This record gives sequence, structure tokens and C-alpha cells, in this order.
Amino acid sequence: MTEEVVRYETDGDIAIVTLNRPDKLNAISKQLRSDASEALLRADADDDIRVVILRAEGRAFCVGYDIDMDTPEKAARRYDALKWRDSLTGDLTFEMIPWYMRKPVIASVQGHALGGGCELAMFCDMTIAADNAMFGEPEIHFANVGPAIVMPWMVGFKKARELLYTGDMIDAEAALALGMINRIVPAADLDEKTLRYAKRLSLIGKESLEQAKLSINRGADAMGFRNAMQAGLDVAIPLYAAKTDVGVQFTEIRQKDGLRAALKWRRDQFAQYEDS
Repeated sequence: MTEEVVRYETDGDIAIVTLNRPDKLNAISKQLRSDASEALLRADADDDIRVVILRAEGRAFCVGYDIDMDTPEKAARRYDALKWRDSLTGDLTFEMIPWYMRKPVIASVQGHALGGGCELAMFCDMTIAADNAMFGEPEIHFANVGPAIVMPWMVGFKKARELLYTGDMIDAEAALALGMINRIVPAADLDEKTLRYAKRLSLIGKESLEQAKLSINRGADAMGFRNAMQAGLDVAIPLYAAKTDVGVQFTEIRQKDGLRAALKWRRDQFAQYEDS
């Protein structure tokens, strides 16, 4: 029997949604995206649930979308902007589910939260991070950008430009200082501390939590948040469909020698400037 890539559990009035591809560092596959969407919406529709925890098995929260998979679907959209629009629209819709759910969602993050995983954590209402957590948007290293340009809304334009332009990672302490996360706990205590915080939050009246979240979201949308996410997607689509030098070389190395080799090839190019 194939193990579920997403688990759904409840603890009283807390729903716990767990990404469960630890061998792939919880990289987002089509199945994981579908199952996680279903689980989050299930929690939101359950009147007995007040708070949702989004967590992951293994040593990483989520390293983004699974770029190590060569599928017929992936081959069909290469250099096709219309097919990329469909694909990236689905990614953005998935990532924004926690933002537009009625109930608060707490991301519980250990290890790496990169690319789509970093975006997913930022779209959650709150993030509790283990002291070993690392955050970043490395897609630009292989000629892409994230479909959700959410980081400027979380950390401000200057720092977001630095992180998005360079693809650098930051640790939990830096993320806390930027306001990207809410608190840091020892890695060994992450599950316990997150659940305790969720239990505390669930003591607030359900209607009050939902209306407070809606009020904040309506204000963000009035400031252009929803339109900004869509605009970011519209700008990103041509880049995914473009035939860039870096993108072509990265794909060739990945297909010939594997993803590790492709990532190392790019990482080595930046090594001499790391102290700049």
C-alpha cells in the first residue's frame, strides 16, 4: 500500500495537515499539491475545527516544487507560455489557500523552507520555526522566479529584493528579525510547542478569529495584495516559458547527471563571491 503524501489528523478542535514526502524533502508534486489542498479545505469546512497546523515529516518543511521529475506533462509545457499559465496558476492557487481560509493556519517549519515551501509558509497566518530552519527563494539560480511575489509584503521591498535577486537563504533568527516568522523553538520541541500555541489560540472565540482574519485580509486586498499576486504570476509566466542560457544548461546537467549535480554547478559559480 502506498503511503499517503499528505496526512490529515485532528487533536480536539485542531486540524493537523502533514506533508509526507520526507524522502523528497517534501518537494511539491502534483499529488501532494492536490492532497494538501483537499486537506486544508477539509479543515476549513469542518465546523468543529478552530485552528489548523501545517507541518511536514522529515528533516525539511518543503524545498519547493519537484523539479527532479521529468514527466510528459512537464515536457509538453516546455517553451509554451499558455501551458505554463495553467500550471503556475494552479501553484499560486494552492499556495494561497492558507491565506484565504476562514480559520487561522499555523506553519510549523523545520529545516529548509525553500521556493514554493517558503511561499507556502509566508501565506500562513503565523509561522513557528525550529532553530534549524532556513528560508529562501533559490529559483532565480536556474532562471525562474516564484509564481507568488509575496515576500515584499512580508519583509519590505529592500530586503525582499536582496533575497529574491540573489536566491540567498536566511536562518530562523534572520527571518524572525524581518518579521517573516513569529517565534523560534528548539527543533526537538517544534511539534509540542506548535500544538500548545494552536490550543491556546483555539480558546479565542471561533467567530472572533475568523472575523479578525477576514478584516486583515480585506485590508490587504484593499491595498492591492490579491492584484499584486496575480501581477507577479503574469510577469513570471514568460520567464518559465523562455529559453534562457542558464535554464538550458541547468536542465541539461540535471537530465544527464542528476539534480544534485545541476545545483552544485550553479552553487559553485557563486562560491567565490559569497563574502561580498
